[in-house]
Amino acid sequence: MQEANAFLILVGLATLAFAWVLMPFLGAVFWAVIIVIMFYPLFEKVTQRLNGHASVASLVTVLIVVLIVVLPLLLIAVAMIQEATSVLTTIQTDDTALQSLFNRVFAVLPNWLTSLLGWLGFSDLAAVQASVAEAVSGWIGMIAPQVLSIGQSTVSFFVSLFAMLYLTFFFFRDGERLIGYIKKASPLRPGMQDALLARFTLVVRATVKGDILIAMLQGGLGGLGFWVLGIRATILWTVLMCFLSLLPVFGAALVWLPFAIYFLATGAIWQGAGLMIYGLLVIGLVDNFVRPLLVSQATKMPEFVVLISTLGGVATFGLQGFITGPVIAAMFIAVWATFIGRDEV
Repeated sequence: MQEANAFLILVGLATLAFAWVLMPFLGAVFWAVIIVIMFYPLFEKVTQRLNGHASVASLVTVLIVVLIVVLPLLLIAVAMIQEATSVLTTIQTDDTALQSLFNRVFAVLPNWLTSLLGWLGFSDLAAVQASVAEAVSGWIGMIAPQVLSIGQSTVSFFVSLFAMLYLTFFFFRDGERLIGYIKKASPLRPGMQDALLARFTLVVRATVKGDILIAMLQGGLGGLGFWVLGIRATILWTVLMCFLSLLPVFGAALVWLPFAIYFLATGAIWQGAGLMIYGLLVIGLVDNFVRPLLVSQATKMPEFVVLISTLGGVATFGLQGFITGPVIAAMFIAVWATFIGRDEV
């Protein structure tokens, strides 16, 4: 008995040590697992076409992922960084334009809103403008180094990208064998193992399809509207709307609504009204019509879980937390659903 306990302690220590060594690449491991879960049906089809040659099928599937996912995202990221740098530089060097913007917006505020601001203690609009401008400048100053540092960590990024694709290849090829090892080491009975794996895969796929694809669609539609209206840095705002669309209730409106208000405040009535109608009737309703086609009610995460997990993911993991947070929440739901129904499996 003592020998068994000692060996278990040794196994635990070795596992922790290995996890510590892998710490810099945990993100690569995480994304490799997500890619394999999403594209495993494609891998199986490619394997069948290649008469069971798993290594070649794995390589082909990874190349397909690179062509349809990785390369487009890299091109978008480069364009976004360039536009973000330009916008940040313009805002930082042109304080008069920012002040003029606030003047125009507050000049068209209705009387009831002005009275409400006075009741809330914001009767001095000049002070409010100064406070908001200072907050915006502080926010810009905070994120500017992060945006610019992306270009300075190119080597680290591509090392992680290579590690992710390398792991993805082996996870495709040896995935079933690795799962078999995990099942042998797991103290759970076989029925619960299968139920947990099936539910985990189902919920993660539903989360990616239901949240990420819809967010991309909403962001893309928003970007199209911005392009038609001639708004600068369209790619930057499109990407921002994609991320914010993961937040329930408000979502992409946090981007397009301020622009609509700006148009109205500056006398561009048709542009402002058109953007507001487009945002409400097209961008805002995508979720209601598209999500049911992609995700069943049984696998849809509650909106409050999506909101909390997204915000928590951003606070913990940074920008990629917009996706990492909901995926971890999906894992949480899968584990607890299996635990609650353990007597049935």
